[in-house]
Order: sequence, then C-alpha cells, then structure tokens
Amino acid sequence: MKSIYLLLLTIQAASADWKPVPDSMLTQWGKSVVAEKTWPEHPRPQLMRDSWSNLNGLWNYAILPKDAATPEKWDGKILVPFAPEAALSGVGRKLEPDQSLWYQLALTAKPTADKRTLLHFEAVDYQTTVWINGTEIGKHTGGHTPFSFDITDALKPDANQLVVRVLDATEGYQLHGKQKLNPGSIWYTRVSGIWQTVWLEQVSTRHIDDLDFSCDIRNGTLSITTKLTGAAKAGERIRATASSNGKQIANITGNADASLLKIAEPKLWSPDSPHLYDLLIELLDAEGKTIDSVKSYAAMREFGKARDAMGNLRFTLNGKPIFHWGPLDQGWWPDGLLTPPSDAAMLSDIRFLKDAGFNMIRKHIKVEPRRYYHHCDRLGMLMWQDQVSAGYGNGETSPPWTRMNPKPKDAEWPDEAHRQYLLEYKRMVESLRDSACIAAWVPFNEAWGQHRSMEVGKMATALDPTRAVNIASGGNFWPIGDIADHHNYPNPDFPLDDARFKDFINVVGEFGGHGWPVQDHLWNKTAENWGYGGLPKTLDEWKQRYTRSIDILCDLRSRGIAGGVYTQTTDVENEINGLLTYDRIPKIDAAWLKQQSDRLLQTPDVKAQQ
Repeated sequence: MKSIYLLLLTIQAASADWKPVPDSMLTQWGKSVVAEKTWPEHPRPQLMRDSWSNLNGLWNYAILPKDAATPEKWDGKILVPFAPEAALSGVGRKLEPDQSLWYQLALTAKPTADKRTLLHFEAVDYQTTVWINGTEIGKHTGGHTPFSFDITDALKPDANQLVVRVLDATEGYQLHGKQKLNPGSIWYTRVSGIWQTVWLEQVSTRHIDDLDFSCDIRNGTLSITTKLTGAAKAGERIRATASSNGKQIANITGNADASLLKIAEPKLWSPDSPHLYDLLIELLDAEGKTIDSVKSYAAMREFGKARDAMGNLRFTLNGKPIFHWGPLDQGWWPDGLLTPPSDAAMLSDIRFLKDAGFNMIRKHIKVEPRRYYHHCDRLGMLMWQDQVSAGYGNGETSPPWTRMNPKPKDAEWPDEAHRQYLLEYKRMVESLRDSACIAAWVPFNEAWGQHRSMEVGKMATALDPTRAVNIASGGNFWPIGDIADHHNYPNPDFPLDDARFKDFINVVGEFGGHGWPVQDHLWNKTAENWGYGGLPKTLDEWKQRYTRSIDILCDLRSRGIAGGVYTQTTDVENEINGLLTYDRIPKIDAAWLKQQSDRLLQTPDVKAQQ
C-alpha cells in the first residue's frame, strides 16, 4: 500500500484545457496522452520509495524577456514534461536565447515531523532557478541529467507556490546535441525547459541518498555501497536483501559503508539472458528499527576485452567475446522531441530493435530518462552512451566520416566551458553507472566540440574503469581509452592496416543511413528529405543496399572489427534513413532485419582458413 504523501498537487485544470498543437505529426502514443496521467511511472527505478508524488501535468507558463521578473500574468497552460516547442506541450512556441521561460504550480502542504521534502527534476534544459513561496531554493546549470532540492524549510502548512525560470541559449559552448536554432539536415528543433519528469519525495531526515554496485562474477559477490544524507545516528546499520524471481537468496546486515552479498551460483546478465537481482536496502537504527528503505536491482556481469587468435582486440562479456551490433539511436520524437510521449512508446523502440536482432544501441548524444536504461537492463540490450555534445570544434579532421587524422588537433575551449563539460559528463556517468546495460562511454562524437582529448580520456577511464571508453566516435583519434572508431557512409569501412589502432578495439561507429520515404509519414513533405548515398527507387533496392552493407561488415568482422553501428533506428525530421518512420511505423519487417543480424552475429571473428 502506498503511503500518503505530505504534498498534494492542487488540480489547476482539467485535461479538457489541453490538446496537442494542431496539425502536428503524432505517434500512436502521442494521440493517447492524457494530461493528468502523463508519465506516471516512478522515474528512478534503482532507488524507489513509496513516498513520492508525480508533479507532471498542466502548469502555468509564460515566455518573457530574459531579464524579466516573475510574471504578473501567465500565458496559459503547458503540459509538463514536454518542452514548449513540442506538440504535446500544447504550446508550440520556440524559446529564443534572449527570452526566459517561466513555470508555476500550486501545492498544498501537509508537513510531517522528522521528514524532509525533496523536489526532483529529471532534466531541464538548460539554466534553472527554483523558488518556493518567493524564496529562492536553488539553481542548476546543465540540460540532461537529474537534480534535486530540499524544499522543506520553504514550505507552508497550507498553500504553496512553486515557480521555475529557465534560460536556454541552445547553441554556443552549451551542451545541446542535435538541437539548433535553425534546424535542417542532421540538426533538429530546439528543446527548452522541463523535458523529463518532475516529482516530490518524502524522506527521513537521515536517509539513503544513493547506491553504487560492483560485482565479482568469479567469487559470486555483489558489493553495495550506500551513501547516506543527514546527521549520522549511533549504531545505525544497513540491511541488504537480494531476491531472484521473487525468492530471497541473500541477506546481510552490516555497517553503513558497504555490504557484500554472497550470490550462490550467480546467474550472469547478458543480452540472451538479462537476469536481474531485486534488492531491498534498509537503514536501521541501533535497535533494529527501519529508518529508511529503498527498492533497487543489480546485475552480475563483467565487461572486458581480449585478443582473438589473430591478435585483434574484441569486446568480452563475462569473459567471452561478443560482437556489438546496434543502431545509432537519436531518441527524438515528432510529438515530444527529446521527450518520448510515454514510457510505453520508449519501450516499443527497444522491443523493435530487440526483435530485429540487435544486441546493442548507441544512444547518440542524448541522455534518456532513467527508465529507458531500466528497460534495456531487463530486456537485455547493451548500450553505448554518448555524452551530449557542443558544436565548437576546430575543423582539423580529414574528409567527412573519415576522422582518423594521423595528426589530430583538438579544439581550444575556454576553461569555464571545459569545466562545465566535465561536470556534465561526470553527472551523466554518476546517474547511469549502475545500469547493467551500459558497456561503453563515448565522450565525443566525431570532432563536435572535441577538445583536450587526452585529459578527457584519462578522466573518463578513471571515473569508470569497468567499462570501455570510446574517446571520439568517428572523431580525431588520440591514443586514450579502449576503442578506435571509424565512420563511413553508406557502407562500412575501417583502415585496418593502420598500426596506431593495434592496441585498441576497432569498430565502425556509424555506417548505412540508407534512406526510404514513406508517404504520409514524413515530418515535412516539402523539405529535402534525404538518406546517405541517395534514395533507392524501390524497397527491394533498399533491401539490396542494406544486405550489401551487412556483407561488408561480416567481412570486416572476420578481419578484426569488433562492433558496428547502423544509422539509424528512426527517421528524424528531414532525415529519412530510419528503420522506422519518425512516427514509428516499421519500414521493414523486424523478422527480415533479424535474418541479417543473425548472419552478422554468427560470422566467426576469425576466418577458418586463417
């Protein structure tokens, strides 16, 4: 039974006051959105309490000049967590760099003794200031990872007002990924303000703030580090309980620093067998009374690398070689832009890719809601996670998609911009590091904002030595991290004879992009809708092109290539090179794609005659 939360959302408007922006492309899930039931799922699957409240829904909003004070009146209603530029927000307005975006929500408080109230934002793009009842409670800079404020001391026992201001320049050194003020080609519509779930949580004054997991698959041990917040209590302990398929299998009570669970005959996580262990972590006082408890989960698995019979480095999972095969996945939606219309919509993409025979996804310069990684964990989908990029590079690369410059040169970034880049990278890793699925981190894409590569690479490998680091997918190669990554369109390629890459895992980080237009499912019928290598005349010709690309990748695999990334999961705006249309209609049957995937994944790493 869910506990009654101390803050109740005051209903400000019925769903009848909201509708998507007219004449917009909507997915089947977007058509089913209900304002008062928007993204109702718990947003943090690896640290769950019952005492939480979802604040998604209709808020007041206003767009004012950048330096304006709190609005005296509001422009209307916006459906949180959709950005004002997204059709599902009901607004359909673009925030300019010289403007500010304001939100307002009424709350009713019911304070509880010895409890604290936390206000959580899963993601807001880009500079956020928050007030409760006119009192500023905090600021945050960064558009793609979660942040929280303790708002307890600013609350009143009756009516409260939450106000949020957001500034978003979109471009410059600000990390913005594929967003552009003037979208076109490979660049997409800007996203401003709140774009992931906002929620409240009631916690004890002394409570569990974070969990970190590590495992030893040989000894069958799962280590849990519990981070606590609030004044320490004498004699407090942590009790950790692990369950498998509903049956308790391990339990330990010990100090609050770390718990070591012994897992007998551990079931190892893999794409073919994505086994997860459910966890209950409890903070106990000296008498054994539960002060705080959270639900979580973890996996027993180990990423690594090893050389094959020909001396080529390969990815390993649980000590066995595994070829990483997946699509480039932008995570954009016609009705929500960066925000999927629902959890079910997001899950549908992953299931399609799983059915198509992929075992990996390269999440392309976007950080998804944390539930996305939860679904990949439980369905068994490896993940390459890109850092969100900025656009300031230096142009010092060889021709497009051939970024293996023998004399690389980094862009020169100001110290302040570099510090913010590092801060946002570390936040991303710290937020997602316990996800079982993430197999590689990608600090840079191509040469977009690629700077101080050796420093960034050393930081990234030290921050998480348990996973591979791909310093710049398709970018200027520097001898740091674990992966050498080449992009080539439309067919895959790699400079296999280059001695610089012999001590790195060699991958084709992007290829393909074979386009195919599906009438009545185009973002803009009058635009230049395009794919790499020109558009085929028939779907059969598209299949021939795709088959040819897989043929080449099979050959490259037998000659040392350890992974491949096909562009891409879906069409995005004017790019029509997806396996799905932008509104998620399959262009090609998943069963046909799986036949091609099976052929690739069954190709030996080393040819028999070798």
